[in-house]
Amino acid sequence: MKNILEFLERTSAQYADKTAFADEESALSFAQVQAMARSGGSELIRRGLKNEPVVVFMKKAPQTIAAFFSVIYAGCMYVPMDVGMPLHRVRMILKKLSPNAIICDESSRVTAEELGCGEKIIDCTELFPAQTDDAALAAVRARQIDTDPIYIVFTSGSTGTPKGVTACHRSLIDYANALCPVIGAAADSVFAMQVPLYVDACMKEILSVIKCGSTAYLMQQSLFMSPLKVLNFLNCHGINTVCWVASALTMVSGLGAFAEGRPEHLRTVCFGSEVFPVKQLKLWQQAAPEARFINLYGPTEATGMSFYYEVDREFAENEPIPVGRPFDNTGFFLLREDNTEAPDGELGEICIRGTAVTLGYFDDPERTAAAFVQNPLNPHYPELIYRTGDLGRLNERGELVFVSRKDNQIKSMGHRVELGEIEACACMAEGVENACCLFDKAKKKLHLYYMGTADEKSVRAYLIKELERYMIPSKLYRMDTLPMLPNGKIDRNLLMENYNGRNL
Repeated sequence: MKNILEFLERTSAQYADKTAFADEESALSFAQVQAMARSGGSELIRRGLKNEPVVVFMKKAPQTIAAFFSVIYAGCMYVPMDVGMPLHRVRMILKKLSPNAIICDESSRVTAEELGCGEKIIDCTELFPAQTDDAALAAVRARQIDTDPIYIVFTSGSTGTPKGVTACHRSLIDYANALCPVIGAAADSVFAMQVPLYVDACMKEILSVIKCGSTAYLMQQSLFMSPLKVLNFLNCHGINTVCWVASALTMVSGLGAFAEGRPEHLRTVCFGSEVFPVKQLKLWQQAAPEARFINLYGPTEATGMSFYYEVDREFAENEPIPVGRPFDNTGFFLLREDNTEAPDGELGEICIRGTAVTLGYFDDPERTAAAFVQNPLNPHYPELIYRTGDLGRLNERGELVFVSRKDNQIKSMGHRVELGEIEACACMAEGVENACCLFDKAKKKLHLYYMGTADEKSVRAYLIKELERYMIPSKLYRMDTLPMLPNGKIDRNLLMENYNGRNL
């Protein structure tokens, strides 16, 4: 197998009339997705597009996923965007790509025109339905190999120039083959897709659907304004599998939704992107006692998720949940600062090797060369690895434990401090739902921002009891909400900007 489209074609032949993707407004069967993708791909070929990025600037809807596959059928790489992205970010991505085609819908066309993309706009109604050109599609397929790129996903940082991570067919094929057995994806799986379609985390559901014949319901972000509405959505659609960022799960459990109801059909709950507090995990376990709970970990640069750990034991509230072991055909090791391998139990940078490693950053050789490097432990032949910038260690069971970001490690009062450790401790305090710790480099002071009902005095008292003196934040700020990135992670850059401007 060398092309991701083979999954869609096989599944479409087996489950033609079954719903593949749906939202509250529309639904597409497998046969419809394939037909739309083939007709759209034919139209893109007729327009002369070949081996180049094609922006899909559409709202979160089933038709958008069909547009992704249209681009793949045309032998190009899709670049997902939507109007929910900050406008300055859209501008930076378009400037980086200089695309010849931007597929739009009614939600994005005006914005694209205002950005000066008028002559490049392709309305999605021009793709679906267009006349399918079987010969042209076959000619594109014949010249493709499994290392050809399939998408470009731009990283989620709020400032600076975004990096366009470029993934290929082989990485996605191996990811699908490894992921689906781990999460138990099957024809009777029904997913609730929480993340935006321009975040690579959505591939967990997309790949499960096209490989296994599952069904995915696309959730709008507005649902999470009311945790009870989220529960109703899960129960109404018979959702039995969720693969959500930890903050989305915490939003439901932390705001007391389970006092009003419970998810009735859940059998698999996957979480990732950020550390999931043990006390929130326990609330979900109580609400869905029959479900499996799986911690997933991995960077965009390694095709999404690279590690998994199925929760198989009780954890104390101050105990980190492991990220476990790598997926099939993925390897890892921990590097010390001197580029030697860290022994068991010692902290080191998580480095990933294998087919999960993506092609690098689009049109960015300098930053690609800095992160995708020759394996320093292998002097014998070329072997590119990805240095994640994440710090981890192996526990006494041989399981990988994520500790923090390398750039979240600071010096305070002469001691090396992991900001993630302070955040994890704060989240264990009664009445704290989520927390973020920042370091004021100029004043050499720690500042903690948290959500929840707890007052600052009680949180400080808890931290004093649990942490070393040099780890105690100078200031604590209780906030109604913490700024979030689209992938569900806390927007540290925006929080720091607000701190510097004292706009808190």
